[in-house]
Amino acid sequence: MAEDTTDAGDTEEDAAAKGSKLPLILGLVFAVLGGGGGFAAVQMGLIGGAGEPVEAQADKEADTAESLPPIAFVPLDPVVISLAPSGASSHLRFNAQLEVDPDHMDEVVELKPRILDVLNGYLRAVAVEDLQDPTALSRLRAQMLRRVQVVVGDGRVRDLLIMEFVLN
Repeated sequence: MAEDTTDAGDTEEDAAAKGSKLPLILGLVFAVLGGGGGFAAVQMGLIGGAGEPVEAQADKEADTAESLPPIAFVPLDPVVISLAPSGASSHLRFNAQLEVDPDHMDEVVELKPRILDVLNGYLRAVAVEDLQDPTALSRLRAQMLRRVQVVVGDGRVRDLLIMEFVLN
């Protein structure tokens, strides 16, 4: 009979061990719910009023949008360039606009023939492999912008915006 009492004691300990997981699971569930509720309350602005109200943020964004400097765009005529016959492409269609200060817009418009000549000469000199490389467009754009800035003078052209760059 002594053996029977030890077996009965083991089963009571096993039952007690299985029952002790319930408070752990409940604690975990309540912790997750409490964290989610706290996060939602802070996001809705119910507690932790350190953030700005939504109206103040909208006013700040409107002020930022209004404070942009004045800009003007000078469209350039489209350029079609014949490429070397060795490549798969035979023509390059290029179209761009220049971002300029409105005070210098008339000066830049007067120099458009020189600008187109410089861009045409540069694009004809670029190797076909460089034109076909998709990562080279930013480098080509920077080179063209620098050449345009040399032609029109410093401070007149802010940026060169490529509208079309197609290899046929």
